[in-house]
Amino acid sequence: MKKITDINITSKTQLPTPVELCNKIKRSDEVEQFVVETRNAINKIIFGDDPRLLVVVGPCSIHDLKGGKEYAERLAKLSKDLSDRLLVVMRVYFEKPRTTVGWKGLIMDPKLDGTSDIPQGLEIARSFLTEVLELGLPTATELLDPITPQYIADLICWSAIGARTTESQTHRQMASGLSMPLGFKNATNGDLKVAINAIQAASQPQTFLGIDNAGQANAITTKGNPNCHIVLRGGSDGPNYSTSHVADAMDKIAKENLEPAIMIDCSHANSNKNHELQASVFDEVVDQSIANKQIIGAMLESNIHSGKQAFPQDKENLQYGVSITDACIDWETTEKLLRDAYTKLEPLF
Repeated sequence: MKKITDINITSKTQLPTPVELCNKIKRSDEVEQFVVETRNAINKIIFGDDPRLLVVVGPCSIHDLKGGKEYAERLAKLSKDLSDRLLVVMRVYFEKPRTTVGWKGLIMDPKLDGTSDIPQGLEIARSFLTEVLELGLPTATELLDPITPQYIADLICWSAIGARTTESQTHRQMASGLSMPLGFKNATNGDLKVAINAIQAASQPQTFLGIDNAGQANAITTKGNPNCHIVLRGGSDGPNYSTSHVADAMDKIAKENLEPAIMIDCSHANSNKNHELQASVFDEVVDQSIANKQIIGAMLESNIHSGKQAFPQDKENLQYGVSITDACIDWETTEKLLRDAYTKLEPLF
């Protein structure tokens, strides 16, 4: 008899159930309260009830826990100095979408060697998120696999749906059931309509296939996530953060009776994939936000040291504090940008 199923499957590794991992790595009452308070604060920024600028900043991806923790400690200290005018949230990205192939992030390949030890990756991710939150620093991530949120979503203050997945029905459904505020990026070609459609879909009740905390397959029904917004990240035609681009986005969003809240990603196509241009983009975004309160925030890709390094390569040869995915600005540049933004925003407070 010919085999007709699992023809291309080479192995299966059983995962712990979400409840098992969450019980193994528990969140404290203090962390839980901090996540709730931060989500509420971000929601107020989205809907214009908090004048602070939301800044999502940090490494393109977490690949080295020591370097990631050092960055978090630096950012936590800085964020406290700026907290009355900026709400600083750290990028803690564990899943990386790939255009073709490549390292898919710490959850999928925590040993950086292609062994794809996902059970260990989930445990590392949950532990690291807990450590960041215990510093009093909010967390942000891009949620890529629809099963991942069951393991870590309770430790996320803000999340993104990326340019490659904004048009995905699976991710729109997932977003409709998430408990944190969330940004949908425009498509890689720059199309904003798909992100607007995504917000409309995510804000409505949805029923879809998923798993519960016990790992059991379920038909999950949501009530919709009302706390979604647009993220402009540029596209194949170039940047889209200028005043005219923002005005066009606001007009398109308003026509659909959605909250005209816009975050601008200073990396990717908005910096023409040149990490050194992020600084000038961020400066302009801050200037625009003073006159336009619909600009609620900005994103920066930042690490201890600037640039990126080739990967894969021997882990022993990796430079400390340097990205292995997208190139980042360094810490010194990051600190100056945030402190300068704090000074610029003074007239609003």
